[in-house]
Amino acid sequence: MKLLYIIGIWAYTLIIRIFSLFNPKAKLFINGRKNIFTIIARKINPAEKHIWFHFASLGEFEQGRPVLEKIKTLYPAKKIIVTFFSPSGYEIRKNYALADVFYLPIDTATNAKRFIACINPEMAIFTKYEFWHFYFQELKDQGIPLYVISGIFREGQAFFKWYGGFYRNILKSVTYFFVQNKESENLLKSIGLNNVTINGDTRFDRVYENAQSPKSLPLIEGFIGNSPTLVCGSTWPEDEKILSVLPEKYPNWKFIIAPHEIHESHIESIEKQFSVNSVRFSVFSSSNQTPNAEHQTLIIDNIGMLSSLYQYGKVAYIGGGFGTGIHNTLEAAAFGLPVIFGPKYDKFQEAKDLIAIGAAKSISSTTDLINAFEGFVENQDAADQAKRYVANKKGATDQIISMITKSDRT
Repeated sequence: MKLLYIIGIWAYTLIIRIFSLFNPKAKLFINGRKNIFTIIARKINPAEKHIWFHFASLGEFEQGRPVLEKIKTLYPAKKIIVTFFSPSGYEIRKNYALADVFYLPIDTATNAKRFIACINPEMAIFTKYEFWHFYFQELKDQGIPLYVISGIFREGQAFFKWYGGFYRNILKSVTYFFVQNKESENLLKSIGLNNVTINGDTRFDRVYENAQSPKSLPLIEGFIGNSPTLVCGSTWPEDEKILSVLPEKYPNWKFIIAPHEIHESHIESIEKQFSVNSVRFSVFSSSNQTPNAEHQTLIIDNIGMLSSLYQYGKVAYIGGGFGTGIHNTLEAAAFGLPVIFGPKYDKFQEAKDLIAIGAAKSISSTTDLINAFEGFVENQDAADQAKRYVANKKGATDQIISMITKSDRT
């Protein structure tokens, strides 16, 4: 199985190299790792100890960020390394002020040994998932504590199958698991891993904190005026197609579309679907123009604003549910917005919870969307339930910090 893992890693890398010839994201993945050890050596003194945080992408960064920032607050002299697997995380957070940020070199025995020697970590913290055999093994061999925070596991994963011995051994390198729910705890204990506690999801801390002091966006305020607003976050073409019926049907509402991908062809596609009274955010931000009453739909053609946009909404639509799975519902819920999303949400406990308390609805058609939207328009109880749900779930960060620092390694 180890040999298959190695072959899989190299095959994946080869495929990405091929895709990089015509795919911008794949090109960033490859180019970002060129001369990576030289880049690290220029910035990092291997004689100094570091705390290493690894994130798959931007969502996991925001999830683990409360723990990182709490450690930095408690121990300001500590040096922190952040690595990303995906360009969508690295490219947005590469200038993050509290850490040195790099792409994670591909998981090989040589890379793992060299990388860990370069950054000299006193501990490693991985958020939610990504379990790399050679990195985990090298950390274990060197006696460096490895923590998984906001972990979540499902019965269908290879760790819990009869053929999953190799993958179970990867998990055995973890010093401690801080998991989100009882199912994850039970699954880990079923394979003999008792170094686990249920601490919840650190995303609740992050989104709650964001909702308490959101960034003011004057241009957005000018656009919406006094109109009720639907904020559509991280949308994909399938979402946009179904959403496009709303502006004409509800002329007194404003609509903000913040797509997951902002390349030009996608923005143009949104403009065609929302052709009546729609405008790009960049039209305002790069000129002296100001929003006016005739504009009904605002297309956000940049990355980084979404978490602040929800403060201006009355209802939220979260994209991804017609693809591989929905994006972050909690950012909207923290502001007291009931949420609507597509049918693929089964991997997201918070989505199930929000549906159960009447603060979210899943849709599969235009009719479903209209019914869900109209059901939430004047439903203050749904808004209150969403906000209360997030407030009641916060606190995971302090629990994790308490247990990590108890070892006196920080």
